[in-house]
Amino acid sequence: MGIQPTELTLTLAPQRRFEAIDVNSRINTEAGELLRQHRRAFYTSFHTTAGYLDQSLSVRMHHRPDLLSQFFGAFHALFPQGGEYRHDQMELRSELTEEQKVVEPRNGDSHLTFIGAGMRNCVTYRTRPDSPVYFIELDGKSEAQMRTRKTTVVAYDHEQVVARTSLSIPVSKHPIDSVNLADPRLGVLERIDELVKHVGIDRARVDLVVDPSERNVGITVNEYETLLMQHDLVDVLRDPLRFARAKASHMVADPFSIPGKTLNYAKYDAVRVLNSLMEALRLDAGSFERLMAKVMSLPARRFLRSRRVSFLAGTDPETGQPRVLRGTYQSPILVQWQPAEKQERRIDVVVTQFS
Repeated sequence: MGIQPTELTLTLAPQRRFEAIDVNSRINTEAGELLRQHRRAFYTSFHTTAGYLDQSLSVRMHHRPDLLSQFFGAFHALFPQGGEYRHDQMELRSELTEEQKVVEPRNGDSHLTFIGAGMRNCVTYRTRPDSPVYFIELDGKSEAQMRTRKTTVVAYDHEQVVARTSLSIPVSKHPIDSVNLADPRLGVLERIDELVKHVGIDRARVDLVVDPSERNVGITVNEYETLLMQHDLVDVLRDPLRFARAKASHMVADPFSIPGKTLNYAKYDAVRVLNSLMEALRLDAGSFERLMAKVMSLPARRFLRSRRVSFLAGTDPETGQPRVLRGTYQSPILVQWQPAEKQERRIDVVVTQFS
């Protein structure tokens, strides 16, 4: 009989706003040979501004912290901290109390970076105990707060698809629009929870996959806050350089806000951003030219490329029933940048059990 899946939850304390924390190192310290006892590991973040990169992307950067910093530095240039994000204009946040507005983080840049950089709330890695797996923190320690993060890792050997279904999602006529799949009025997560409960699993991965026939649509996991999703994200889909240009314009208009006299304004230019991505991903010149052409000609499609998101499914500690496990502010979000012919989109739901 094989070894049963092993679960471990870690508490992380970021020391900086952006930080790459090696989770495998923590696992080796706290759980010894755990990763050597299993073939795969499923890493889960319960946060919307901190998560993981797919293993293939991390491998492409040779798991090097300097290349990771360079990769995310490009997105920090696209989405600068302190930019003109509607999400950060607390006077517009009617869902917050006056007390909450005082402490609510102004982190629109971190949410957009999470989406644009292709970060995941859940990833599956083939276990390599001596290779790092980075929990990427985009909005950690600041003068106003010190965050505590949690990540759950399920190490296992085998996986088996135990259930699948297809769902129709109603969408609007708007060319650019987002749909909160966690909205109770849609009943999407409720139907998935029933599916998980029906198969009676202990620990599993639930994949939400955009149907292969769908075009001009993607899926991500993030906070579904109206100003962020209906304004800031829409602005980026229309013009990926919008916030970078606005920030640079303010600096030029107010030179005293620039720390030092050697600021290189070219870093706000698209070519500089793409050069940084090219170096981090170790692309050759031909690949770089293709990347530039794609980004400049089809911004929306290149910004949101994800067509699959995953969640951990397990037993709810309060009800004792199996369900999708997610963070307080985590929602699967369907985003389209061209209208659907029948005002609906199809997603496939696949439940895969660990053993």
